[in-house]
Formats: sequence, C-alpha cells, structure tokens
Amino acid sequence: MKNKKILFLGAHPDDEFGCAGSLLKFIEEGAEVYYAVFSFCEESVPEGFPKDVLRNEFSNSLKVLGVKPENVIQYDYKVRNFPSRRQEILEDIVALKKKISPDLVMIPALTDIHQDHHTIAMEGVRAFKHATILGYELPQNTITFKHACFVCLKEDQIQKKIKALMSYESQAKRPYMSESFIAGVAKIRGVQIDEEYAEAFEVIRFRL
Repeated sequence: MKNKKILFLGAHPDDEFGCAGSLLKFIEEGAEVYYAVFSFCEESVPEGFPKDVLRNEFSNSLKVLGVKPENVIQYDYKVRNFPSRRQEILEDIVALKKKISPDLVMIPALTDIHQDHHTIAMEGVRAFKHATILGYELPQNTITFKHACFVCLKEDQIQKKIKALMSYESQAKRPYMSESFIAGVAKIRGVQIDEEYAEAFEVIRFRL
C-alpha cells in the first residue's frame, strides 16, 4: 500500500469499527489514509454526555490509528436524516473525489440497513463508479454480508484497533463495542482464511 491514497467514508464516528485494523495496517505500510465523517450524531448522544462528546472521542480514536489530522474531513449532517440529503452528500463526495483522487475507497457494505450507512454506500458508488471500492463490515447492521476480500492482521494491530474503539466511551454500552466482540469478529474472519485475525470486505469494484 506504499504511496497509495485511501479514502474511508463513514456516516458516523466509530464506523471505523468495520476496518480500523486495515486502516492502521495501510498507514503502517506507507499509505496516505483520508477519513471523511458525515455526522457527529449530536441528536442521539446518550444521556449524561455532552452533545459534542463524539468529536473528542473520534479524534482520540484516529490518533491511535495514526490518521493525520489534516486528512480528516468533517461534515455536520443530522443523524438518521441522510436519505433526505442524498444529493448534497453526493456533491460532497464528488468534491472529495476531485480533491483526493484515491486509489481505494472504503464504504459501508451495500447491504447495510442503517439509513445513513446505506446512503453513504449508494452515493459513494455513484461518485466513484470507476474506482476500486470495498464495503466494510458493521455486523450489527447487516443481515447478509457478501465478503470476498480479506486483510490479514496481527495481534498488535487488533490490540490497537480495540484501543482505538475504546476511545468511544459514550458508546461503551453498545454490545458491538466490547473488546471480546471486536476480537471475536476478527478471529472468525481470520479462521476463514487460515490466519489468526483478519477483516473482511465486500468487493464492489476492483480495478487492477
């Protein structure tokens, strides 16, 4: 991945759950990783936390992964309202395409049933219809997941992924944010390719 440009599109902070290990690995291999997040979910922050808590948690998570602050692009769409803002989101993604011209684009899986994730996936495909696109896994939102691409990960990369995701203290009560679940998913995907750990992706388009 040396000298490659990778663009991650996430509807919300913590969506890097689906591929944080791969992002970390790509950065370690010399890739330039860009992260675009479209909402900080202020309307759905758990009671007892400040409305902007996800901004700080997001920053801490990406610091662990090694994403450069200047490569982070932030938008302020309201959570669960993405379908009604589809055209604006598409225009923002097209602008990212022109600015970054990535070699690889990572979007939510096309089968993700969360309305915000699905909108990012659909508009990501529209904007990057000629590019290599992988769909990342968010198990809590996919009924089916047609994974055909795997990224092998080492123990230290899984531990860093867990550390990064533990930055989201406001989301700690969500079942998928437990250390055992994060490691367990990576273990399952690793077993499928005879490796210790891995992350799996839907191949939407692969350009050689």
